[in-house]
Amino acid sequence: MRPYNLPESIEACLFDLDGVITKTAVVHAAAWKQTFDDFLLQRDGSGFTPFDATRDYDEYVDGRPRADGVRSFLASRGISLPEGSPDDEGDTVEGLANRKNDLLLEKISAEGVEAYPGTVHYVRTVRQHGLKTGVVSSSANCREILVAVGVESLFDVRIDGLVAAERGLPGKPHPDTFLAAAHDLGVTARVSAVFEDALAGMDAGRSGRFGYVVGVDRVGQANALLAHGADIVVRDLAELEHQG
Repeated sequence: MRPYNLPESIEACLFDLDGVITKTAVVHAAAWKQTFDDFLLQRDGSGFTPFDATRDYDEYVDGRPRADGVRSFLASRGISLPEGSPDDEGDTVEGLANRKNDLLLEKISAEGVEAYPGTVHYVRTVRQHGLKTGVVSSSANCREILVAVGVESLFDVRIDGLVAAERGLPGKPHPDTFLAAAHDLGVTARVSAVFEDALAGMDAGRSGRFGYVVGVDRVGQANALLAHGADIVVRDLAELEHQG
């Protein structure tokens, strides 16, 4: 292991955004909860079962493209909706996805957004040692958030929700977005490390046969991250440097 606790073979590091680089996962969860609870209340009345911002978020929406998250959660409740149009605001898959994104942007505007200092320092460290870096996120707001926290220049490539849509790449748990980032960096999956906090991201790292998969446990799901393919789990990336 090198000073930043990665195998000698690793040449590139691919980082998820929400929950790994920035402290936005909790904001996403809150926006999803408000969106789904409002929908379920209108549909089922006051006896509805609320969206669980930990269990349901981790299992059905975390790390996935927005529309996929809507489909996944609704399927868990036996609910099917029409797809709708990209600018829809009604009770459709696209409509709920758009409502969630509007709420997310409102919350970020009101509360601001921060980067995890341990991650920023770690990214700087691996870059200083000659490793390439990329950010891989299902978020269509990825670039704006990176700019807002002043870290856009730390990543050589960015594969986000907008790029995935342009290239027709399926989102996590499929490995395609991570594989695209590795390709754009000029490396293979075997010499790339994935850094993820989402179970869907773990699945992507495992199925893509990446050389090393780091689970970042911000919410007490270390065992689940390991079960979904993590080679190691840390609470903060600063721990990796301390272990070197």
